[in-house]
Amino acid sequence: MQKNNKIPFSLPYIDKSVVDEVNDTICNTGWLTSGPKVIELENELKKLTEINNVICVNSWSSGAMLILRWFGVGPGDEVIIPSYTYSATAISVLNIGAKPVMVDVDDDFTISVDKLDEKINSNTKAIMPVDIAGMPCNYEGINQIINSEKNIKLFKSKSESQSKLNRILIMSDAAHSIGSIYQGKPASKMSDFTIYSFHSVKNITTGEGGAVCINLPENFDNNYEYKRLKNLSLNGQTKSAFQKNKIGGWKYDIIDQGLKINMPDICAAIGLAQIRKYKSMLLLERKKIFDYYNNFFKDYNWAILPKYIDESRESSYHLYMLRINGINENKRDEMIKYISDNGVGVNVHYIPMPMLTLFKNLEYKISDYPNTYKLYCNEITLPVYNNLSDDNLLRICKTVKSAYLKLL
Repeated sequence: MQKNNKIPFSLPYIDKSVVDEVNDTICNTGWLTSGPKVIELENELKKLTEINNVICVNSWSSGAMLILRWFGVGPGDEVIIPSYTYSATAISVLNIGAKPVMVDVDDDFTISVDKLDEKINSNTKAIMPVDIAGMPCNYEGINQIINSEKNIKLFKSKSESQSKLNRILIMSDAAHSIGSIYQGKPASKMSDFTIYSFHSVKNITTGEGGAVCINLPENFDNNYEYKRLKNLSLNGQTKSAFQKNKIGGWKYDIIDQGLKINMPDICAAIGLAQIRKYKSMLLLERKKIFDYYNNFFKDYNWAILPKYIDESRESSYHLYMLRINGINENKRDEMIKYISDNGVGVNVHYIPMPMLTLFKNLEYKISDYPNTYKLYCNEITLPVYNNLSDDNLLRICKTVKSAYLKLL
């Protein structure tokens, strides 16, 4: 197999429009940190998600901690998460002093609704389902469980926002799933909060960054909560530096103990150029890559194809998580070595949290999550990014096939 001209696992989409937007920020606006570009990006996100209040932040993790703090989650509280996710989901809970409670997943990698109810108790304050690979979770099932008479009676309020909601908070870890669809609408409409990541490997990137969509029920004033959360993202300050920098705009207040997690304009400019062509071009290109992989591997009984569309859900086509039937973890690792040695970048999403030192030390055990391990041990993630050519896609597919035939 050819070893030159390596195909990386992931590349950010940087074209002339991105460069022009960044240059405009640097050369023309006279502002680098949170300012007009962040507001423009928030407005574009409102259109894409059909959510009226969106806050840009400096990472998914900071957005998650912001919402947990807003809801009054802390020591003694529990937040339910899936066992199959990147560790940031759990670490955001640990960082505010609460306990992550893990639930095993179904074969589509999303949290098992059937196993969810048994984990809920009077300490449960929130559930954080994860749209892994871009596929939305079973939000209808999650909402039914959260709103059941039993679980509403079980809920114990410890803060003003908890009393007002009077049930478990649903905050979606949508780090992978910007642009995903649930029952014909943006999946962001199915949770109280939806939190996106704009890390360098995501469908839309700002280098580092994220966004929080506020979709609280009608007894909340979402506009008020937007302003309050915006202030909390700026150390609790009532004006941004951009607003204070205007002539006569120096006066401000600190209303609460906030966080310093705002997104800079220079980052927002990168995402702004991308999001304007996301639905019309970038997302469609990613879907074509998924279709290409499926068409190649569908005739091989050793290939377990990922689910990315069904009667109620459509993925954002973030990760193509191929599984290899009949192999164990060691054989999977041998396949990855062969593929990598032949110049193709692949990955594994993810090493289950109970297998990592931090969580093993916290007494989580992978044996408690058998389906998580079953999915992990034979999973190989193939490259998906814009401008990946058909020639490269064919080479990727042939290399994976060769790895299987050579080793098995």
